Amino acid sequence: MSPPLVFPDTAQGLAAAMGHPAFRIGAPDQPPPVPHDLPVFETLTSGSTGQPRRILRTQGSWTASFAVNACFSIGPGARVAVLGRLVHSLALYGAVEGLHLGAEVHLLDALRPDRQRKALAEREITHLYATPAQLRLLVEGGGLCPDLRLVLVGGSKLDARLHSALAGMAPAAEVREFYGAAETSFITLADGDTPEGSVGRAYPGVEIRVEAGEVWVRSPYLFLGYAGGKGSARWSDGWLSVGEMGRLEGGFLYLDGRAGRMVTVADQNVFPEAIEALLETMPGVNRAAVLPVPDPRRGVVLVALVKGDRAVEAAVMARLRAELGPLKAPRALIWQVDWPVLPSGKTDLRGLEARLTWPG
Repeated sequence: MSPPLVFPDTAQGLAAAMGHPAFRIGAPDQPPPVPHDLPVFETLTSGSTGQPRRILRTQGSWTASFAVNACFSIGPGARVAVLGRLVHSLALYGAVEGLHLGAEVHLLDALRPDRQRKALAEREITHLYATPAQLRLLVEGGGLCPDLRLVLVGGSKLDARLHSALAGMAPAAEVREFYGAAETSFITLADGDTPEGSVGRAYPGVEIRVEAGEVWVRSPYLFLGYAGGKGSARWSDGWLSVGEMGRLEGGFLYLDGRAGRMVTVADQNVFPEAIEALLETMPGVNRAAVLPVPDPRRGVVLVALVKGDRAVEAAVMARLRAELGPLKAPRALIWQVDWPVLPSGKTDLRGLEARLTWPG
């Protein structure tokens, strides 16, 4: 067996890695992947609540879903683009899938969002893999992407305002949202029949069950384990949980948030992700993160760090109190001039926590 290799986070590195029995893109300071009896590779978690974790999975756990996604016309003649760095799983997945299925692949992570949008049009990109965080930056400014036929969105829920802006940028594109994690790959896929608030039905080949509010999955797409340390995912008799809480209704999955981010405010369990999603639907709010802070009377209260138009503060606070009630609604909005993000494009929650000063 050839020795395991670590390749740089570049198109050349990806081309060199393809077909190698054990590889990782990026993280050159970490030990090489350990050989396995099946071809394997390593990618990273997003690291939104801490240090990114190295994920070890078989190459077959991804190629199994490539066959499913061929129905999206990803293949010869298609031009696939990814916006993030290959070191993280969503961008790496989109690029490897495109190459595996014979598409032309474009890596746009080195470009600013306005130049990414221009590149999508000039290069006649037909398929795009992106997160909502990346798309929020992409839709700002002018210019159409008339050749874009499919946008595959993962990482978090796509709100109605962003969906509308995306339709304005790429009027011919179908938008398909999926839910998953670096540890699980695809879990659900949404379509036109998906109810508002749901992340869709089980992706082909995936089984989902919810026990005590926790989402568990079983599928051929699951990872082998963490490399170089422990992570948050847990196994039980072939089923895997990444700590997501939610419910199944009529075959559709609805998510509340990660158990690790849940906080208790005056004896009520609150998921910050739900409040963040609500905030990002409001006019004038571009980005939002909800964090707990100590409170002498309630133990914990919530504050929201936001980026956007400070002039909407009164209207935003009034709507939060009306929809969430006085206990769950953030006590204040703390406006940010810039927004820290991770290489995956997700909000850097640790970075925001470091900025937070709250008098109580």
